[in-house]
Amino acid sequence: MTTQDAGPVDEGPVEGGLDEPTELEPSQGTLELADAGDSWELSDWEAETAKVLRKSGRLGADDPDAAVWDKLTRRTLDGIAVTPLGRAADLENRTTAGRPTRVGAWDIRSQVGLDDPKATHDAALAELEGGATSLWLVADGASGAPEVATALTDVLLDLAPVVLESRGDAIALAQAFLAYADERGLDPHPGSNLGADPVGAALRAERDPAIGEELAAVARLAADHGILGVVVDATVVHDRGASDVQELGYATALGAAYLRALTDAGLELAQAAALVEFRFAATGEQFPTIAKLRAARRLWARVLELSGAAESDRIQRQHAVTSRPMLSAYDPYVNMLRTTVAAFAAGVGGADAVTVLPFDSPLGRSESFGRRIARNVSHLLIEESRVAQVTDPAGGAYAVERLTDELAVAGWEELGRVEESGGVVAALTDASFWDRVAEVVARRDQQVAQRKRPITGLSEFPDAAETRLVRESDPLQPPVRRYGAAFEALRDEPRGSVFLASMGTVAAHTARVTFASNLFAAGGIAVTYPGPLPDVDAVLAAYDGRPVVCLAGSDAAYAEWGRELVAALREAGAQHVILAGKPGELDVDDSCAMGVDALAFLNRTREVSA
Repeated sequence: MTTQDAGPVDEGPVEGGLDEPTELEPSQGTLELADAGDSWELSDWEAETAKVLRKSGRLGADDPDAAVWDKLTRRTLDGIAVTPLGRAADLENRTTAGRPTRVGAWDIRSQVGLDDPKATHDAALAELEGGATSLWLVADGASGAPEVATALTDVLLDLAPVVLESRGDAIALAQAFLAYADERGLDPHPGSNLGADPVGAALRAERDPAIGEELAAVARLAADHGILGVVVDATVVHDRGASDVQELGYATALGAAYLRALTDAGLELAQAAALVEFRFAATGEQFPTIAKLRAARRLWARVLELSGAAESDRIQRQHAVTSRPMLSAYDPYVNMLRTTVAAFAAGVGGADAVTVLPFDSPLGRSESFGRRIARNVSHLLIEESRVAQVTDPAGGAYAVERLTDELAVAGWEELGRVEESGGVVAALTDASFWDRVAEVVARRDQQVAQRKRPITGLSEFPDAAETRLVRESDPLQPPVRRYGAAFEALRDEPRGSVFLASMGTVAAHTARVTFASNLFAAGGIAVTYPGPLPDVDAVLAAYDGRPVVCLAGSDAAYAEWGRELVAALREAGAQHVILAGKPGELDVDDSCAMGVDALAFLNRTREVSA
């Protein structure tokens, strides 16, 4: 089973081929409103939108109205356009396969660790009694029958699915689970999964990946007991910085590799495919997450089709987990918002099971409050917002359908690159896959550094006086490189201070004072704000002798008395003068404005202000 001559994911034509996303073409079609007698041309929408952008300064007076498309369209890290408005023309010559198949509510899956069996038992019961509908049991290499029996005592295994994840001996863990179920005389719920994922487990443990005999052994145990046996965990590469397309390519390639191994071991194709569940990350980027889950189903269906599977067997079971890298250890309560958006997107995207990670999980072992909030996110979406009432809420939405198609095509291309390397294990071993991931990581890091991908509470609007939450360490927490890691490192070691020369009235300087204060706080740099200072003498009177001073005022104030103030501050002992805004003709040492490489700027400032 290869992708060398497979062509596009579906046999129907894809607009623009497989080379790159189709470019936007403004001013096509009409917008039909609720009143059938009231319609507007798309150019009218462009005109009204352009007015708003001109008022905010994002569009010039001489720019054409159609420029709103360029201003409002953003591109993912894979270069795929996310448009501000979907149009019927977006679906011309596109394939809309991959729509959700889940009917009704998704499975609310809570993760518990097996490092302390008694604590796991208490946590598992609390999760199930609090509304979780399944458990995701993570174990290290030392876990076996006694630990499993202790942890799952009182858990009704025939009613609550249990999904295993072993960081060590997957066969031993699977046997221990099944032996305990037999001892209690219970048939595990059909949704239970013995969780064999040898490649993912190796990557988590930073070992060389290999499939080996473990996969088939666990799969046979699962088949004999009428449950699932294999997990393709794409969050492993997501946690290392992979893009959506790379996550799709990895998952599809690994799923295909597992199918080959299982069929080579004697299982029928349909039987092997029915044992597999896929795990994807759900991020706070709502529409890409919805489209990614839809695209993943389309890709897997294509692989099964090429493998000769019957149409009724081309199903992908999906478990979505809120992204670990998107979370922040600082101002962690904002993580509740991030995970809520991610869970919504996972549900709308059709995930069969959703795990919302607790808001305090980046800090270590989550406490009961964080776990309760995590469960309740799904309950609120299902029971109050009724998100699960419609099988495919995004179905027919032009922008989502277009994004799904482009992600699927790009994911298929990534699958081809992996296969050209000799398969997923070879691509991971020779680092060709990781080299592509490193390119994405570099792009993301640059956007985070420039705050084009702002992280609220960390790179934007940080609380310099925050009292950090403290949690005990979690030995089973996987290694994750959080998107805000560089900013967190600065906050972990506060350094230096800056005197703010707040020029003029509050109304005149507040915008730049706020900008500069937030920026310095994001780098762990203390700020002294003396209040409004009307002239040079007032600034000098308030100046406390700190070596670093930042001027913050209006352009008019800079032009009127900025040069004089810089000279006076240097004479008073200032060694490093920064300007909040574009430096212009002022004799300053550094400046900060929108779009600045914040990390580079903050590191420079920390060096001179220590």
